[in-house]
Amino acid sequence: MSPVTGIAIYVVIWWITLFAILPIGVKTQADEEDITLGTTESAPHRHRMGFKLILTSLVAAAIFALYYFLVVVFELSVDSIPRIVPDFSGRG
Repeated sequence: MSPVTGIAIYVVIWWITLFAILPIGVKTQADEEDITLGTTESAPHRHRMGFKLILTSLVAAAIFALYYFLVVVFELSVDSIPRIVPDFSGRG
C-alpha cells in the first residue's frame, strides 16, 4: 500500500467515524433548561468539538490499524472471502 493510498483510506475512515461520534453525549439546550435567545431548543448546549475531534482521530487510527494489519500484514483481500454463490456456469 502506498502512503497516498493509506492517507486516503485513513481520511475516509476518519470522516465516517466523525459522523458516528458527533451525536455521542450531546445534551440539548432544552435538556439543560438554558435556551439562548435566537436559537432552537434542540441546539447543543455544549458541543465539545475538541474532545470529539481527538476521540475521532483515536478511533479512526485504531480502525485503520486493524485494516492495515488485515490487508498488508495478513494479506487478506476481497478474494479471500469464500464464495457464497455457487458457480453454475459449468466452467470449473
